[in-house]
Amino acid sequence: MTAMTTNNPAAAPRSVAIHTHGCKLNQADSQELARRFQEAGYRVVGPYAAADVVVLNTCTVTAAADAKARQYLRRARRRNPGAVVVATGCYAQRAPGELENLAEVSLVLGNGDKPSLPQLAHAALQSPAAPSLDEPAIDASPRAGRTRAMVKIQKGCDQVCAYCIVPKVRGRERSIPPEGIIAAINRRVADGFREVALTGTQLGSYGFDLPGEGGLLGLLERILAETGIERLRVSSLQAHEITAPLLELWRSSRLMPHFHIPLQSGCDATLRAMRRRYDTAQFAAAVDLVRGRYPEAGITTDIIAGFPGETAADFDAGFRFAAAMRFADIHAFPYSPRPGTSAAYYRGQVAEAEKRARMGRMLGLAAEARRGFRESQLGAVRSVLWERASSGGWWTGLTDNYLRVRAVGGASWGNRIADARLMAVDGDWVLAEVLG
Repeated sequence: MTAMTTNNPAAAPRSVAIHTHGCKLNQADSQELARRFQEAGYRVVGPYAAADVVVLNTCTVTAAADAKARQYLRRARRRNPGAVVVATGCYAQRAPGELENLAEVSLVLGNGDKPSLPQLAHAALQSPAAPSLDEPAIDASPRAGRTRAMVKIQKGCDQVCAYCIVPKVRGRERSIPPEGIIAAINRRVADGFREVALTGTQLGSYGFDLPGEGGLLGLLERILAETGIERLRVSSLQAHEITAPLLELWRSSRLMPHFHIPLQSGCDATLRAMRRRYDTAQFAAAVDLVRGRYPEAGITTDIIAGFPGETAADFDAGFRFAAAMRFADIHAFPYSPRPGTSAAYYRGQVAEAEKRARMGRMLGLAAEARRGFRESQLGAVRSVLWERASSGGWWTGLTDNYLRVRAVGGASWGNRIADARLMAVDGDWVLAEVLG
């Protein structure tokens, strides 16, 4: 891709601000967009900085996500009255007309249009109504952080859960060939990143369309053998995808002992209505399999409260099951009807007041789970990737098993991997003492 230039060769480079809502797959897409804009001659700035182009990579998993996107786009226009404001991502894919009707939005591009977004945005900038902005801004390019990167290995979803719009906005499952993934990871290493998270919608089914490649297990073996990445994460696995041979790979210290295993409900009747591919017995067996090999692993999950047809007894059963799993964290969401999904038309929609009450109980369990896991780790020594400094001389980082930690440190801790002893729980943080 050749660099784009402004009409005035002496002018400062155009700037782009990219903001991301939603999943790690969107985060990976945004990092790729930043790279493409940089290759096109743009300066990547912070998501709230003044910019010539403002891109929102949207999520549409709930109505709240849609509202959050519209709010950001309106604020982006107020902050940047002369900018090209672009809405892309899953909301733009699902309901482009809704976003095109917003006066604040210049371009609406679906997921398939993301690779050509820099060219389309640049063409829109040629209008006299979109002057270049000269305000200074903080560089927020991937190279500026150089700590953790997202690398997409798989696109789309064939699962078609009753509540989920993702198959319609992301398309059918497609695996990215391993050569491209390995090349992408090696580029991240060359850029200074020390950790990579592999992202996708259904990572466990990676490679079903690439005969002879060995699936996810084969991909991980190749990444460990053919790249120099120091810390590797698998962002999410379904319970039925976790096997003993796959878990053997985590004996490598380069694979981080954190497993995000979406539960969605701890009630078998609700799981069947959701069209999930496992039951609670399979889920519990997967958790036991992980803990039997890696007792200190962080196991996190997602749970939906108030799914259509979920009775009070169903919720209570699911609540008890979730409590018994002793998760490190629970991401709880109230059910949100999505037009185009079958659950939106199910009978037995749960009243909003009851949904809020169930969410309150689940959020209470999530807080209890977070604190319990953090307290169970006190006294342990964990590997930490230190990321950034904050006020008061504190540095923040992420342990291998996905705990957010803070410690008082020196000026050169950024992008450093060091062992730390976990000393005390401070809210959602763990206070640590760096060793050595």
